[in-house]
Amino acid sequence: MIRRSGVAERRGGEARSRRAFVAALAQCALALGTSCRLSPYHFAGGGFPSHIRTIAVLPFDNETPVPELQRELFEAMRRQLQSRLNLREAAEAKADAVVRGAIVKYEIDVPIGYSSDPRQATSARRQLQLVVDVSIIDQSTGKPLWERKGLTAKGEYAERDEAAGRRLAIERVISDVVEGAQSQW
Repeated sequence: MIRRSGVAERRGGEARSRRAFVAALAQCALALGTSCRLSPYHFAGGGFPSHIRTIAVLPFDNETPVPELQRELFEAMRRQLQSRLNLREAAEAKADAVVRGAIVKYEIDVPIGYSSDPRQATSARRQLQLVVDVSIIDQSTGKPLWERKGLTAKGEYAERDEAAGRRLAIERVISDVVEGAQSQW
């Protein structure tokens, strides 16, 4: 009779344990995959009810003296909301949901960093602040699916590059809208 050493016996037991663990994982994955397909629950547009499949983004009212801000926010929202919320774009009259809002504040040139050279009194970095009110309305009920008043985003930029800070602030606004809409489920 050949007797296995304690080391060889432990290695064999570890291999059997690993194989059993992998087999159990595979069964769980298969069970989860099957149950998800059979589940009555499914993801529609972000965290919206299942009947929300299309969206219309309307130009925001612009209460600031910067006319290009309205166009930039509108175009970025149109592009990103439909893809990030998994919705199709539609005309306002046919859309399941409508995004509308107002740009209520746009403050630029807030200095946040200065040159270390004492002969220069210029700022090296600046910041702007964008504040919007936004609502996503369910067209069938007329009720808000999600809304936020005073949604604030900041964008840092190098001196004389306000457009870069504005793009950053717009991206942050859109991210906050997407996260807020998705949190509703």
